[in-house]
Amino acid sequence: MTALLWAGVVVLGGFGSFLRYWVDAQVSHRFGRTFPWGILVINVSGAFALGVVTGLALAPDVALLAGTATVGAYTTFSTWVLDTQRLAEERAWRAAVANLVVSTVLGLAAVAGGLAVGGLFA
Repeated sequence: MTALLWAGVVVLGGFGSFLRYWVDAQVSHRFGRTFPWGILVINVSGAFALGVVTGLALAPDVALLAGTATVGAYTTFSTWVLDTQRLAEERAWRAAVANLVVSTVLGLAAVAGGLAVGGLFA
């Protein structure tokens, strides 16, 4: 791995993190924070993007920059689990289960859709 590639990972990882913060703020502003809508949107759109990157069958260095650095920093499955735990601790059981089920189902569907779209351009 070259220094330029490392620099690309740092820059694109930072961009992905900033984009996650911005999307979460925008979605949460519109729909509130009682349910983690922002994290749902981030993880589903990130799953779609990672499906596209994978479907494109990019060169390894490009896949590292696009998939691991950018999409990896954008998505936040640890926050998804933490939000689910918070909902359970608040005894919002329906919301906690919905967060698990909806995120999983939509995430898998988004990956499949992304793979199909990426495969069209490979």
